[in-house]
Amino acid sequence: MSTNPSRQEPRRRGLKALKHDLVVLREGPFRSLFYARTVSMLGNGIAPIALAFAVLGRSHGGAYDLGMVLAARSIAQVVFLLYGGVLSDRLSRYRQMMISDLMAFVAQGSIAILFAVHTGSLVPIVALSAVNGAAAALFVPASRAVIPDVVAPERRQQATALLRLTRSMSNIGGAAAGGVLVVAFGSSAALGIDALSYLGSAILLLGLRGIAESNHSSSKPSFVRELREGWDEFRARSWVWIVVLQFSIINLCFTPSITVLGVIIARDRLGGAGAWSLVLSCQAAGLVIGGVVALRLRPRRPMSTAVRATLGFLPPFALLGFGAPLWTIALAMLVNGMCSDVFEVLWETTLQAHIPPGALARVSSYDALGSFVLGPVGLLLVGPVSGAIGTEATLLGAGSLILVATVLALCTPSVRRLPPIPDELPTSKESSCDML
Repeated sequence: MSTNPSRQEPRRRGLKALKHDLVVLREGPFRSLFYARTVSMLGNGIAPIALAFAVLGRSHGGAYDLGMVLAARSIAQVVFLLYGGVLSDRLSRYRQMMISDLMAFVAQGSIAILFAVHTGSLVPIVALSAVNGAAAALFVPASRAVIPDVVAPERRQQATALLRLTRSMSNIGGAAAGGVLVVAFGSSAALGIDALSYLGSAILLLGLRGIAESNHSSSKPSFVRELREGWDEFRARSWVWIVVLQFSIINLCFTPSITVLGVIIARDRLGGAGAWSLVLSCQAAGLVIGGVVALRLRPRRPMSTAVRATLGFLPPFALLGFGAPLWTIALAMLVNGMCSDVFEVLWETTLQAHIPPGALARVSSYDALGSFVLGPVGLLLVGPVSGAIGTEATLLGAGSLILVATVLALCTPSVRRLPPIPDELPTSKESSCDML
């Protein structure tokens, strides 16, 4: 039987390109990081469903209770982010990631035990969620800044995209497993499995021992001075802080509206944990597709492309607000996942290209701080606001705020015109001429 050469040749080119993208996995330290993140993300895919239905399953559990638990984690993460960024630029990044994983293991395991014994008070759950948030604050800047230490510059986009891709694929399995575990064994068992994933990640990170870390030096300035230097690097680039401002609005609106109101809508109208598991699995599938796209994406203006991708955050608000069928909400979350991963890969790769390695963790911590700072506000307000004006009005209002923030970011010249690689990587803050 003959084959069509015109079809075989593109296939061979595609396989060759895929092998080129995966060659970064041959590097031992990155492979250890890759496996550690995969295990951790499998557990994290379970956590949103397990924690939400554990809180809502308590006597009189509702939007206010769930908002309080999620807000405690978010507030602690915001408070400790700058501290985590400074530590990442002066100490061992892989050890900091291990400590973070062990903290999260203890906190999440304790939460699972408390739900298993049916504690009557929400206070210890809120406190342990705050510990989990502090652990995340240590992990986020270290995990972003360690990539240049384990991967050559020409492979950083592939490495970043692969990490995002495995996160997305793990979230698919985790979200699907979360719904099954909650229905079959209960929320506390699902939370216990999430806790064990942190322990597995910490063990796998031992493979990063011996890497040459760019933040090591014989002397370190004071903590305050390092914070100031990181702030100077952050504010000197208007494209950085404008996109961070945009994401502060996205996190003010998206997580509270979708994570809190979406879960309640799923419980009351869509079919419960299984339905919400389907929605989150579709979002995770979209993340996988977005990660595959980001592997090969080489836009001439990466920030312009990245910000346009965030328009994919808008459809779930309208569909949930207007009572659309489950399949349309799942499809909207699929698109959301695709757009989210394209944004994240382009954003992290652009930061790695334009920010000096010795300041990358601190800039990343200011990025995360600015992006997350309004999240706790949204989580604390979503219950009272939705109770006062209704779920539909809350969702539509939140979506409108995101649309306005995205349009304003796209109107900024430094965002639209930023090239993928600077002519010369700066060793200190850029001139303020980059300002608007």
